[in-house]
This record gives sequence, C-alpha cells and structure tokens, in this order.
Amino acid sequence: RYLHDDGRRQRQMCIRDSYGAQWRHWEKRTGGFIDQIADVIKQIKETPDSRRMIVTAWNPEDVPTSALPPCHVMFQFYVVDGKISVQLYQRSGDMFLGVPFNIASYSLLLNMIARETGLKVGEFVHTLGDAHIYRNHFSQVKELLSRTPYDSPELWLNPEKKHIEDFEMKDIKVLNYQHHGTIKAPVAV
Repeated sequence: RYLHDDGRRQRQMCIRDSYGAQWRHWEKRTGGFIDQIADVIKQIKETPDSRRMIVTAWNPEDVPTSALPPCHVMFQFYVVDGKISVQLYQRSGDMFLGVPFNIASYSLLLNMIARETGLKVGEFVHTLGDAHIYRNHFSQVKELLSRTPYDSPELWLNPEKKHIEDFEMKDIKVLNYQHHGTIKAPVAV
C-alpha cells in the first residue's frame, strides 16, 4: 500500500494506518468511510446501555499485507451509574516499551470521550493476549524494577474544550509528573 524506500517510514505509515485510519476513516467495501470514534460517541450519548460501543483496528483484509498487524485489536466502552469505562483488548504487548504508553494513551482517550459525553470517568481495563518482555530488555527492566515509584500525576484537559476534535496538544497537560532518568532500549518489531 505504501511505496517508500525507507523501511522505517513504511512501518510507521502502516502502524498509523492501522489505528488512526481504521478508527476515523475505515474504508467500506461498498465505498465511503466509517468514523468509528464519531459513531461510538454518538452511541454513548444516545444509547448508553448498548453493548455494541466497540472500535476495532483489526481488518482481516489488511493483516496479511501489514508490516505490523494492529496490537490494539479493539476497545469497548460501557456506561454504568453515570460513569464511562473502556476495556482494551491488546493481542500483543511489549511490557517495557509499549504498554506504559498504551495505558497513558487510552486513559487520555477515555477522559476526552467522558468530557464530550458529559459522563464521569470510570475505569480503564486492559486485557493482554500476549504480554512479553524482550530478551534484549532484561537489564533495563531490572533497572526499572529497582526504582521507587513516584506518586501518579494528574491529567489536565482544557475546560473550554468539549469535543474530541477541538483538542490540540496545548489543551492537554500532565501535572505533577515526577520521573526518574531515561532508560533506553531498542524497539523490536
């Protein structure tokens, strides 16, 4: 699908296509596109008791030709007692490099959708099919585990923004974030 000389650029484009395009611009066989995020927000507002508030990135037609098939296969929202929660099913999770970013990203998404739908934030539930640590990350993981964790930071979303499309990076802040020094490790694909 993407013809680039740079293999890294090709992988990035395929990964971006697997998530952003699948979530917001899923190509229909009959022509046209589906915006799964807009659809799920509409469902949350109109039928919050639905069990069909699902977004998927797994497209069996694309998997055989993908440089890296989607790791975050699907996520489902559910509403109970005025709170919205989300469960992510991730088929494969790099516990050292990827999963911490996944947790932060989906927590942000949950907060943004809660804002747009006028609901309180519930839980983020993360289910992993294959949770792994790569052999060439063992020493980095040992270093990470030797550290004392800091208190969790707070997420700040610009209170003037109500719709997911309105947010820009300046409207999202992580407050009171304390961290240890960087631990570098190679990415495995």
